[in-house]
Amino acid sequence: MRYDTGLRAYTSKRIEEVEVADILVGIPCYNNQATIMHVLQMVTHGLHKHYKDLRSVIMVADGGSTDDTREVTKEFQIKPWQEKIVSIYRGPGGKGSAFRSIFEAAKRLKVKACMVVDSDLRSITSDWVKYLLEPILKKGFQYVSPVYSRYKYDGTITNNIVYNLTRALYGLRIRQPIGGDFAFVGELASYYIEQDVWETDVSRYGIDIWMTTNAIVSNFRICQSNLGVKIHDAKDPAESLGPMFRQVVHTLFVLMEEHEDYWKAVRGSRTVPMFGLEDFKEPEPIQIDLGRLVTEYKTGFRQFKGLYKSIFCSDCYEELKKCAAKAKTKFVMPVQTWVMVLYETAATFHAWTLNRTQLVNLITPLYLGRVASFINQTKKMSSVQAEEVVEEQAQVFEDQKDYLAKIYDAHDYQRR
Repeated sequence: MRYDTGLRAYTSKRIEEVEVADILVGIPCYNNQATIMHVLQMVTHGLHKHYKDLRSVIMVADGGSTDDTREVTKEFQIKPWQEKIVSIYRGPGGKGSAFRSIFEAAKRLKVKACMVVDSDLRSITSDWVKYLLEPILKKGFQYVSPVYSRYKYDGTITNNIVYNLTRALYGLRIRQPIGGDFAFVGELASYYIEQDVWETDVSRYGIDIWMTTNAIVSNFRICQSNLGVKIHDAKDPAESLGPMFRQVVHTLFVLMEEHEDYWKAVRGSRTVPMFGLEDFKEPEPIQIDLGRLVTEYKTGFRQFKGLYKSIFCSDCYEELKKCAAKAKTKFVMPVQTWVMVLYETAATFHAWTLNRTQLVNLITPLYLGRVASFINQTKKMSSVQAEEVVEEQAQVFEDQKDYLAKIYDAHDYQRR
């Protein structure tokens, strides 16, 4: 079923009652009763502290929670002169559908600025409101991407895939392109809502990278804001990041096709203006099951090695084969191999018209292996030191971009 709007009738009526606003804060959620009250408290305090002279609306876009998330939200008392909208969005289940409803509300309320924050945040402070909105309201920027102080093994999809590809492809060093907490002008919300993507992976976990990439290629003025430590419901990549990995990577590769002319013309990269906090605090560690990561890699290699041999160049395949024989504490996948894996997978994705989802599934074990390799490489490092390793990896992606351009349309990738 196709949905022509993300808003239900009662939500639409509530927006009509509010009429107009200066600021909209959207909070997508699903079964977050344990954390939603803290997020609401920090948002309402932040709006009151920094923007009490502006008309603000807090909109909770719920995915049909089966716990008491909505009840907690309805009962929570916000500051005077603020409005609250509690809604269940329409559309496929996922964060992107929640964002769609928030974009629609921003457009209809004619807001100057819209901010979105995750509902599972434990470290959000009232100053996040200022850090995200001030570049929009006071400095003339149109899209604000977050930067966090994260533990070295948090954000593994960003560290090993999304940051590298975004920087190499589009030439901007946006450190957290799928960070989850963003701000943007009302004009950009209107642009997003007009795009016909709401039945795709964008409506699920693909929304963040889709937003960031479209802001880049549409030449909106972009900056970053350092929000400090991010503590949320972090997940072990060996346990539960499968759907997110598949949807984010699939969206990345689709965006590469849509914007091929743009990224092929980009060389090098540049920094992006930074606001917010200036210091870095070492976050609390999170536990990762190294043994399971390596086991998943080895199982995947045994299962898919015939396909890997047909997809990847011989040098890449031989290195992956060597990795499959390594003990977990000695497991290291060379950066160059990982770059070739992603670039050759992107080229294959471009060549295949069928079985694209299966192709992304095929590289999931390889991603888990790369995470295991990063853990072994950085196990004695602080998060700040590990960040230097991430930057070195990103530079290799950038340096090898000509290889990507060469193979992307190579004659030996036949349409399948």
